[in-house]
Amino acid sequence: MMLLLRALSVSIIACSPVMAHAKQIEAPGIIRSYSPPPAVLKKPEKRSVTQTTFRHGDVSWLPELATQAGWPPKTHKKLAHIILRESGGCPYRAGGDVVDKDCNVIRVSEWNHRSDTGLLQINGVHWKEDHKYYHGLVCKQMGVCDQQTLMDPLTNLKAGKLLFDVAGWSPWFPQG
Repeated sequence: MMLLLRALSVSIIACSPVMAHAKQIEAPGIIRSYSPPPAVLKKPEKRSVTQTTFRHGDVSWLPELATQAGWPPKTHKKLAHIILRESGGCPYRAGGDVVDKDCNVIRVSEWNHRSDTGLLQINGVHWKEDHKYYHGLVCKQMGVCDQQTLMDPLTNLKAGKLLFDVAGWSPWFPQG
């Protein structure tokens, strides 16, 4: 954080690549410039699903996309339930993001689960190559070792399928 003294005002600018506007607060005495932590993400440049419109609470697109990702039709109902619970059907959502009805991130409500990513909220233990307790399976098997790539809906569903093939539903239902 950069701190500069100024006699008349303080500007705190918090700008996020996922938000459409910057927030500025004025107070006398000091200027503070704030850059958001790297955990605040923007939508990926390229999308695998160019024709799909994602809306919070809607997974009508799921059968087609899940099939492309290798999920068998018999899993689609439970997969839809998990996606709605985890991300609300919003593919560009990281843990703690609050979204509007059009899946635009409007703010971050908490910072504890920022590594949870995309439709299935794939946890960082699965995509971080150097995680101290887990294997980084998604990174090692798919070569997807960053959160930004997992924001892609098809990539996220493929990563979820890899986890499902290894551990069943347990990544989303740890008690059974």
